[in-house]
Amino acid sequence: MTGPHPSGGYILEELSVGMVAEKPVTITEQRIQQFAEASDDFNPVHMDEAFAAKTAYRGRIAHGLLSASFGSAVVGTILPGAGAIYLSQTLAFHKPVRIGDVVVARITVSSVDEVSARVVLKCEGYVGDDMIMDGEATVRVPRRRRPAKD
Repeated sequence: MTGPHPSGGYILEELSVGMVAEKPVTITEQRIQQFAEASDDFNPVHMDEAFAAKTAYRGRIAHGLLSASFGSAVVGTILPGAGAIYLSQTLAFHKPVRIGDVVVARITVSSVDEVSARVVLKCEGYVGDDMIMDGEATVRVPRRRRPAKD
């Protein structure tokens, strides 16, 4: 398991296929509310238990993109970390996530292109042993660190 780089981010030359980083995040009422406010997505399947109880989900579920955003946290703060810029992302959602679930976002380096400074990442989300989502991201990674400020 790869941890955060002491500088805050890995540069292109430090990355290799198979590096993995994870981040567990608990889904809370507060996170759902804050995500709804940030995204302006107040779909009642996320916000209203009485409404959601009548749906196929039989209760409230978290926004899919809330869970996906935890992968973004790994990319931006752990692997590759500071300086990584998203270029594209695919996502498939497999199971609903509920309040109290712990989502583990797992990012794995799939390929490194030295010429374009692009890295392809396998992105997965789990609740327990259940894969709740997966996809692939392409990110641009710095070739060198910024000089330290005096």
